[in-house]
Amino acid sequence: MNKDAENIVELIKNNIIPEENNLTKVTQDFNKFYLSFSSNGPLKILEEKDAPAQSYWIVTPKSSHKKVILFFNGGGFNMGSTYGHQDLCQMLSKYTGLSVFSVDYQLDEKNIFPATVEDCLQSYLWLLEEGFQGRDLMIAGISFGGNLALSTLLALKKTGIDLPFCAVCMSPVVDLTFPVVYNHLKDVKDWIDHEQLDKFRDLYLKGMDPRNSLASPIYGDLEDLPPLMLQAGSRELLLCDINRFRDLAVENEVKVNLEVWQDMFHCWQMFSSHLPSSEASLRNIGEFVKTLLENQPE
Repeated sequence: MNKDAENIVELIKNNIIPEENNLTKVTQDFNKFYLSFSSNGPLKILEEKDAPAQSYWIVTPKSSHKKVILFFNGGGFNMGSTYGHQDLCQMLSKYTGLSVFSVDYQLDEKNIFPATVEDCLQSYLWLLEEGFQGRDLMIAGISFGGNLALSTLLALKKTGIDLPFCAVCMSPVVDLTFPVVYNHLKDVKDWIDHEQLDKFRDLYLKGMDPRNSLASPIYGDLEDLPPLMLQAGSRELLLCDINRFRDLAVENEVKVNLEVWQDMFHCWQMFSSHLPSSEASLRNIGEFVKTLLENQPE
């Protein structure tokens, strides 16, 4: 494994694996750790008080105000925030040229699913009410935020409303049944393990069916989804599931660009100041988005 990547994996294991019940403190520690890797790029954050969920605009000097990324953070459905992901958001804005609208979706333990998906869905609908069209919007998310990005697409399909022009999912969680046994795979050297994934699922679903397509997008109707970009690390636990999702999407004639980054781990995109592969992967996202926008019909 890449030495720098290996060092970060060990740091993550020692710093942000929750071992206590105080989720407020866990979230603070989570944010502090991620921000310690900030690239210190120029950005402006403005809270949007009229939005249906707590949300923030994040822009960089060359951000378009006409095209927007609707962004969902990671954090296992219980400890993520825009604050901790602000550096990732500004890097996405930098390389795509779009503004970012980041949603701090529902984290109330008593009412997480499907309230999280509803927050994400309503945030997209609110952007439409503000005058944006589907062709102006893309959805992006990382880890469990990638799950919400895909779940939001499936929820939007049921409404018949215009879908965004694309979605980008970084290390997405696509199947909460976690069906594949990975412990025997020598290439898996990730910071997250099955025990942690099971805890996150149980907290999120509280006994509800993990095969619900809004919880596990891999079981949804993938036909007619917009172009997707998926990124996974070659060393990450969820790679097999992400590959399965890609195969099903392609079977349903969805245009999918899957990138598997050598020696990378779950959510390596968060560490652009220390990992060249992180910044390079974000640059590729920018190229993917710009190509789609350049080819949009008038």
